Amino acid sequence: MTPSILIVSLIFVGISMLVSLVLKNKFQSYGKIPLANGLSGKEVAEKMLSENGIYDVKVTSVDGFLSDHYNPANKTVNLSPEVYNGKSIASAAVAAHECGHAVQHATAYNWLMMRSKLVPVVQFSSGIVQWILLLGVIMINRFPQLLLAGIILFALTALFTLITLPVEIDASRRALAWLNRSNVTNPQEYPKAKDALKWAATTYVVAALATVATLVQYILIYANGRNRN
Repeated sequence: MTPSILIVSLIFVGISMLVSLVLKNKFQSYGKIPLANGLSGKEVAEKMLSENGIYDVKVTSVDGFLSDHYNPANKTVNLSPEVYNGKSIASAAVAAHECGHAVQHATAYNWLMMRSKLVPVVQFSSGIVQWILLLGVIMINRFPQLLLAGIILFALTALFTLITLPVEIDASRRALAWLNRSNVTNPQEYPKAKDALKWAATTYVVAALATVATLVQYILIYANGRNRN
């Protein structure tokens, strides 16, 4: 890793850690505020799915803090124990967000469909791309094509992170609209749910910016290497 890439990486690692810390504190804070209606995250998820006409998606509990996700392969909304059993504003916000992805899947939301098609490619490239890039930088003067191959693979990762942005933002938009429309959150609770999801979305923005910045650095290294040759 060159000094410039290392510096860029360290900057974004610092920003990411700061955003993650704020996000964790937000969810811990809102996780202590009970919903007035007393619904658990599981119940919120099932209610949102039902009211959107989705009956083939199962709500399950998975281990891990903020490990919540929607799996389109087996149509499951997977909630962490704190969210699944919790009856707080944070639990409602996270559960509704993950159900937002289920609604996207059910309506064939374009960005989600594109993202799903890239998953196998990114899973394959993620295991080898860093090694190819490293060797490509080392061998830039003798074999620049290797770095170019690494850049192409890494560009797919960058594309994946960029496509993830509208997917996550739209899922939160759907979640917040439903939370407000269904009165699952009252006027005092809704702004807190919105704030929690805003900070969750910020993590994806930082990840996308970091990936794009790193990609640009590798492209510049390749261009400079070609010029020297």
